[in-house]
Amino acid sequence: MPLSHAFGPEEDWPDADLVALSDEFSAPLVLEAYRAGVFPMPLSHASFTAHMAWWSPVLRAVLPLDELRVTRSLAKSAKRYEVTVDEDFAGVLAGCADASREGGWIDAEIAEVYGQLHRAGIVHSVETWDRDGRLVGGLYGVSLGGLFAGESMFHDPEHGRDASKVALMGLVRILAGDGIPRLLDVQWLTGHLESLGAIEIPRKDYLDALGRALDLPAPRWSR
Repeated sequence: MPLSHAFGPEEDWPDADLVALSDEFSAPLVLEAYRAGVFPMPLSHASFTAHMAWWSPVLRAVLPLDELRVTRSLAKSAKRYEVTVDEDFAGVLAGCADASREGGWIDAEIAEVYGQLHRAGIVHSVETWDRDGRLVGGLYGVSLGGLFAGESMFHDPEHGRDASKVALMGLVRILAGDGIPRLLDVQWLTGHLESLGAIEIPRKDYLDALGRALDLPAPRWSR
């Protein structure tokens, strides 16, 4: 981890998930944030006037690559789909940003900045396609060295049962395929992620793991 960055030392952060507010939001600041163990997510509370919120959960959710839980039914379901990488980032982003989804937070500015980072080869998408060639699920996130910070995932409820889980299976294959102990950050623990093997670790442990991960080589992202 860098000795100094825009978010200051961890010791000065509040004992809360929200660690900073800013009016600035740009691709360089986003990269600085991930290297510091912080990620952006817009505020939903009208009482805040700041443009962007920056988060580093006190309990951070990670998915150990050797702990992904693939049930028999999920393994069977995966055979119905094709998984690709960086074939349709815009489609995955649109699926994740669908305004009808509960808790949606991806706005036009988020889409613009992460689109810039995708074009720079830093943000990647994993897509799931059904046998009719429909994009039915996927995920995207930030790849820095041995860190992959998952941002969002989606599935088509009509045509894509388990499609987001299948995309996650594909991501884990990419990250773990060469045996390098990379870090898969999934931000906050949900029941869905816990069922797939995600766990919570204290923020300090996450930052220690992040420091090691950033020194590792990135996986091979095929286009």
